[in-house]
Order: sequence, then structure tokens, then C-alpha cells
Amino acid sequence: MTERDTRAAYLDLLRRDLTRYGADELVPVGWYTAGRALLRTRNLMLVRRVPFNAHARDLGLDWPADALTMIGMQRLTSLQHCVETVLEDNVPGDLVECGVWRGGASILMRAILAAYGDEKRTVWLADSFEGLPRPDAAKYKHDKGDKLYRYAALAVSEEEVRANFKRYDLLDDQVRFVKGWFKDTLHDAPIDQISVLRLDGDLYESTIQALDGLYSKLSSGGFCIIDDYHAIAACKKAVTDFRTTYGITEEIHEVDGTGVFWRKA
Repeated sequence: MTERDTRAAYLDLLRRDLTRYGADELVPVGWYTAGRALLRTRNLMLVRRVPFNAHARDLGLDWPADALTMIGMQRLTSLQHCVETVLEDNVPGDLVECGVWRGGASILMRAILAAYGDEKRTVWLADSFEGLPRPDAAKYKHDKGDKLYRYAALAVSEEEVRANFKRYDLLDDQVRFVKGWFKDTLHDAPIDQISVLRLDGDLYESTIQALDGLYSKLSSGGFCIIDDYHAIAACKKAVTDFRTTYGITEEIHEVDGTGVFWRKA
């Protein structure tokens, strides 16, 4: 087996593990908080089991509760292609994910750097690590009525994400965290240059704040990836408004009916 074959096999196995590909879907249905006499701080997730559906797992249409990513195999594979392309084309800049959940997509990006022997680029994880913000409908009318901030399962701590990196022996100095709401952190984030920018903030506010704060740092030939483009109307509207404002005309490429990307000219 050649080095290229070994690398491909490693990354394929990693994608399958991150998505729990082939395993039944464990669907979160609620939380149970144990009494103080039994468990003082632990919450137990209640789940129901649904037989594995390859189509759903490929497109990220199910939500396996034990997976480290919910974006599905096709979006994960597309992300790998984007990272490998900037490495092959020597596009300068770090890899950035805004909205990381349990860290699965960022874990894949760090693994790709390791597999290709890249020791210069950093993987940046930007997140509140407290879930989604409460909608600011007065300023961002397209987020009015959004209730994602209520979903406890979306609030994953930085400590848990770091532990997930450690499981794959991928937590090192090439992984850095930017903690806080995007409006407070991204405009002044210590990121100089970006080659892959992946946005998964769901809301209009989160998407537009990430684009406003970071897109100017995206190198020519770099990729801008929007996870929820077709899934959440407010996210698509933010992208459309930003591209219109700044005259961005690069072709938007479809991934799986939900996510999209374009390559900066």
C-alpha cells in the first residue's frame, strides 16, 4: 500500500467514525437530570434507536446522538476535498470553523494536516461553547422566532471538544479556540490569513458576523463553505446579502442539498 493509499484509508476511516457511519441513529428525545443523592451534576440524554439509513447519513439528514458531527458524509468529504485542494495548490492560510458543535469537522481538518505532514497551518475553532445566541430580532429581523437557542444538545463545552480531539491524538499547538459570541470575537480574532472558512452558525446574525469578520482574510483560491445554506432561510439570506454588498460573483457549488461552497477568485 502506498503512502497515498494509507492516507486515504486513514481519512476515510476517520470520516466514518466521526459520523458513526453504519451505526443506528440514536435520536435525542430529552434529558433526565438525576437526583442530587445519586448524581449531583450529570445529565443523561434520553434517546430512541432508529435503524441506520445510508441515504440520510450521507446527506446529514439524521442526527446520531453519539456522533461527533451532524453534517453527514457528503459534506464531510467535500470539506476534505477543499482542504486537500488548498494544500496541493499552496493556498496560504489557516483553517477556520465557526460553529463547531462537538468538533467533528475541525477534527477532520486537523487530521488532514497531520496526514499530509503540514506543520504550519492552524485549525481555529470559533464558538460560544454555550449553544446558539438568543435571536436579536430588532437588529436581525430574519432571525425572528428562531428557537435553536433552547436546544441544550447544541451547547457543547470547550472542555468536551478538547477531549474529543484528544481521543484521536489530534489536540496540539496547531489547534486553537476562539470562545465567545461571534459579534464579540471574530472581528478582532488573531487570525491573519485563511485558506478554508467553514461557517455553521445557523442564524442570520451568526452567518453575517462571521462573513463580516473573516471573509476579507480568505486568500485567493481559498474556500468559503456554508453549512446551512439550503436548510435555514435566514442563513441563505445572510450569504446573499453579503455577496451582494461586496459584489461577490464566484459560482456557488452544491454539496448535498444543504451545504454549499465557493472558491474565492
